[in-house]
Amino acid sequence: MTVSNIEKNTAPPPEPIPFWESFIYWLKLGFISFGGPAGQISMMHQELVEKRRWISNHRFMHALNYTMVLPGPEAQQLATYIGWLMHGVWGGIAAGILFVLPSLFILSGLTWVYLSYGNVPEIAGILYGIKPAVTAIVLFAAFRIGSNALTNNVLRLLAVVAFIAITAFHIPFPYIVLMAGIIGYVGSRYSPETFVAGGHHGDESKATGAAIIDDDTPPPRHAQFKWSRFALYITIGLLIGGAVMLALVLNYGWQGTLTQMGAFFTKAALVTFGGAYAVLPYVYQGGVEHYSWLTGTQMIDGLALGETTPGPLIMVVAFVGFVGGWTKEVFGPDMLLLAGIAGASVATLFTFLPSFLFILLGGPVVEATRGDLKFTAPLTAITAAVVGVILNLAVFFAYHVLWPQGFDAKFEGFAAIIGIIAFIALFRFKISIFAVIGLSGVLGLAYSLLI
Repeated sequence: MTVSNIEKNTAPPPEPIPFWESFIYWLKLGFISFGGPAGQISMMHQELVEKRRWISNHRFMHALNYTMVLPGPEAQQLATYIGWLMHGVWGGIAAGILFVLPSLFILSGLTWVYLSYGNVPEIAGILYGIKPAVTAIVLFAAFRIGSNALTNNVLRLLAVVAFIAITAFHIPFPYIVLMAGIIGYVGSRYSPETFVAGGHHGDESKATGAAIIDDDTPPPRHAQFKWSRFALYITIGLLIGGAVMLALVLNYGWQGTLTQMGAFFTKAALVTFGGAYAVLPYVYQGGVEHYSWLTGTQMIDGLALGETTPGPLIMVVAFVGFVGGWTKEVFGPDMLLLAGIAGASVATLFTFLPSFLFILLGGPVVEATRGDLKFTAPLTAITAAVVGVILNLAVFFAYHVLWPQGFDAKFEGFAAIIGIIAFIALFRFKISIFAVIGLSGVLGLAYSLLI
């Protein structure tokens, strides 16, 4: 072992960072968090665990395990959890909002362009290049998360079974989560060493050095459970949601478009487990078939925009809200842009408000049970299963990128080349995700101009 390696392995933890330094990081992440939840989780792990050493791998995976079993966007909830753990309630709120806010602005702007000017060939070319890069990012994320989570053959088998279950048998994600949790709970009684959270996290700590929030760092005071704090947070959350809903009812009535959006997206946030792809069928059914806020074709276009803009993929709800407000002319035919912004804002608020409550209310309980195997083992098993689900997501992306019209139609060979280049750049040369996205977009644009 070289002297440099010894110095790296025995490096002391970084000094505690001020709130504003983390604020700047979360703001930056909001602008560069491409690749959907898998890519965003991988990006946070690389930056916060490996480079900055703000949190250890064990603590990161424990937080990830919790967010995986919640309804709503797991990557945004993970950012909120880490921000809360580091700097309390304002740290969590800042991390969660900054993770979403840039995406809201960007997606609203792109939706306005989409509705006003239709398809632009140059934009289509850029998206053509970005889509295979997103596929590579998701595949790379599965590798990175799997290398940390799948520490033994039992957990690897769980990942394989989950992949087969969702790919071949189309078993809904919530059932996969439930079965994995049961397996983890039962397994902890008969083979507890198999389901230790974080695996061999001590080895990871030696490789990256101690972290600010390390394996044995006690929870800070704000992360300790108190009934008074629990009651305060749930009251404030309900007051925020209730006040906005009351204002919508008073101004537009219960049947008003914006009021119905508030009610619908609250239900979507509470009943759809499994992240963005579990939400999409529900949103499609409501937004297209029930409320007629947009067409099926527009929904597909919105998903494409959501996949290729920063922020959580569930931000497609902002697209649905924008198009719905625009289509229904909620402020009249002369104020379509304002109507779209209002629809996108209402959809985003009611989709993400429950996520903040889940973290601020449940985080202290999760921290208190971190060393209790009967609580952590099911979460460890769930994370293993999620690796298989992420692989399924990569296959889903690859199919729609390489055979957009189905297997009987043209194979997109150049898209496959871009995807291979993107994966090699990520895996072999450790190029940043943001740079890979940019390069892939340039290649797609150049290809579209030449054909």
